[in-house]
Formats: sequence, structure tokens, C-alpha cells
Amino acid sequence: MKICWANTENFDESNVVILGVPDESKSHSLRKGTSEAPHRIREISNIRDTYKRDNQTSAGFPLGGINKKVYDYGNILKTEVNDAIGKIISKSKIPITIGGDHSISTEIIKSLSKKYGPISLVYFDAHPDFISSSSGYYGSVLHDILPYIDIKSSVQIGIRTPEQEEMDNIKKYNLSVITPLDILRNGIVKISDTILDKIGKSVYVSVDMDAIDPAYAPGVSVPVPLGLGNLEVSYILKSIASKGNIVGLDIMEVCPSYDIKDRTSHLASRMIAELISSLNDT
Repeated sequence: MKICWANTENFDESNVVILGVPDESKSHSLRKGTSEAPHRIREISNIRDTYKRDNQTSAGFPLGGINKKVYDYGNILKTEVNDAIGKIISKSKIPITIGGDHSISTEIIKSLSKKYGPISLVYFDAHPDFISSSSGYYGSVLHDILPYIDIKSSVQIGIRTPEQEEMDNIKKYNLSVITPLDILRNGIVKISDTILDKIGKSVYVSVDMDAIDPAYAPGVSVPVPLGLGNLEVSYILKSIASKGNIVGLDIMEVCPSYDIKDRTSHLASRMIAELISSLNDT
């Protein structure tokens, strides 16, 4: 099943490529099932974001419409991420990856850096994922990718439950962090402008859906109260996309087996559409 936003069967003519990585092998969460997310998000997109008229099925596009050619690559193994991302970016296309656990982002960023060099990372998460005493799992992503990102032009958004080791690493590497309370205090427009001023010319956005408050996204592997609002996250995504320097996006840690009426899968699908609708033509 393809995501409903896919509007071409031709990889070569596409601008955006959707791919799924149904892997949770590096998750330590008590909640299991993020490997089901690529299929469920696609399925829900076709159930809730389409309509039928005169025997024709069409997608209900965001207000900005989708003026990009979107190709659904299907699912791949985690071991195939490097080759698949390499193929996509070699053709100057933007990969949008659906996981799976957050460690998948490590492999994507490593592959992207081969073309773009150190990238600006915008990392949405309730957790910093900045463990350095262990490596290669969903809690060590930030430390594992340090050689591949420009830490000075990177930012974490939504952090609200760090371990002491992670707080020490944030301070050690001088990583910028924006909490939900920062957004409440300063407002989404000011925060978005701050992010746009900070990021560089090659920007990768990684979204752990637990950055969003469980009221909006209950179906995640590690839910944490007092999170971001769904509109806040979408506003930032659209702002980054419209700037014209985004090189990829991932949506991770949706856990369909713990979702409520597929709210989280549906939100993930809409967030993908909103970002695509805002992609700059330059």
C-alpha cells in the first residue's frame, strides 16, 4: 500500500520519495510495535485523507496543495538504508522516511553526510537521545551522529525528560535545546524565527512523535506529558520547508498497537503532507 500523497509511479520524475523502514531492533521501550508504523500510517492516510466522487479517489490536500511529484518507494530493511538514501539524494530528491525506532535516523544521517557534509539537524523528541556510555541504539542517536552534523547549527525541540548523562552531554557540546515551556513563554513565531536563523544550508529534520503531547499523539513508544502541540510542530516543519534548504525528514516511533483511534498515525500522515506542501521550489 502506498501513502495517499504519492502522485507518481515514476521514481525518476519525483521530487520527494517516501520510504518505510519497519525496524525496531534497537529500541529498549517496553511498548513494542513501531515496526508496524510504516504500513499503518500509509493505510490510515488512504482511509482518512482521501475522498471518493464519481468513482474517483482523490487525496484531501493541505491548503497549500501539493505541487511536488511524490513517489512511494515502499519498505526497505534497515541494512538497505544507506544504499536507498544514497540513490534518492544522488538524483537530488528529498527522502521522507517512516520508522521504526529512532536509531534508523543514524543510518540516514550518515548517508546524507556523504553528499552534504555536516548537516544542520532539527531533532524533535521528548528525550535528548544523547547517551554516550552506550551506542548504536535509539537512546544514543545524537552521540552516534556527532561526526556527521554541524552541532552549532543544530537544535533539539520538545526535550522534557533527560537523563543526567544527557544533560551533561548537552552542556559539553553546547547543543541548543528548545523545550515546550520555551515555546509557551516566547510564542511559536519567535521560536520558529530563532530556528530558521540558526540552521544552515543543508537541514535534516527528525521527528520522534513523542515530542508531541500524548493528548495529540498517544500512540508512541515512550509517551511523556507536557509536550508540544500538533500545530506547533507543523508550523515549525512548514517554516523550515519553505526556507528551501531541507534535505530530508523522518517520522519515527509511532506505535500503532498503543494508539487511540489511529490519531497518531493520522497525524504523522498529515505532517508529511503539510511539509511537502510547503517545500520551496528553489
